[in-house]
Amino acid sequence: MSEKCSHNCDECNENNCDDRKENLIAKPHKLSRIQKVIGIVSGKGGVGKSLVTSLLAVSMQREGYKTAVLDADITGPSIPKSFGLKTHATGNDEGILPVYTKTGISVMSLNLLTNNETDPVVWRGPLIAGTVEQFWTNVIWGDVDYMFIDMPPGTGDVALTVFQTIPLDGVIIVASPQELVGMIVEKAVNMARMMNIPVLALVENMSYISCPDCGKKINVFGESRIDAIAKKHSIKTTAKIPIDSKLAAGVDEGLIELFDGNWLIDIVNKLK
Repeated sequence: MSEKCSHNCDECNENNCDDRKENLIAKPHKLSRIQKVIGIVSGKGGVGKSLVTSLLAVSMQREGYKTAVLDADITGPSIPKSFGLKTHATGNDEGILPVYTKTGISVMSLNLLTNNETDPVVWRGPLIAGTVEQFWTNVIWGDVDYMFIDMPPGTGDVALTVFQTIPLDGVIIVASPQELVGMIVEKAVNMARMMNIPVLALVENMSYISCPDCGKKINVFGESRIDAIAKKHSIKTTAKIPIDSKLAAGVDEGLIELFDGNWLIDIVNKLK
């Protein structure tokens, strides 16, 4: 902050000013009490970010915490499908009410507001970013111990809106094993650190497949690089999720809450 600061952020061009950062943070709904907020991010699409978001929410719910999922991937929302949610979100004079899964996880997604889940969202960036902010400020989340935000891929408008307006306690980066992931992960890490948000963990999805006969792990996409990438960026917690037909079927059938696996146990323990 400059020594000549007038505390009028509208007339200031200093992006790194502490006052500006604090003024951008939006308060949640007055009836919401959210303890920790974790963003799930990726540098590209199709790496399983929504899967990891769902698995973490279910895992923390199993640990006895009240969890919630804010689906910030407005143009490609998939959280309701993972949980088998068909009910539309409703509201009252106070605000919008989230939809609850079978085990009590509260969810808000654009697919819970549209007439059909296949309706395309043909919106420009500012409108999309504004919708995400409204999911934070206008939804009556109630008491939540852990909220997981399923971010859209990349480092565009929505990611910037979430980083600037929602008080994130940290982010978890999801990647796939392909060769270019190192560069893509680096972009996500750099954005988080530019915004002074801790990178809590790195998850490698589709990391391997287990032989059904002998149980040997087969690296379909080549040797894993997650440990080297994590070390390069000083990320201490990592996890590997295999290619698993049962897991994929659970997502397709809306039964993610029945998943069986401890791939994310180190991250769960870190969050507690």
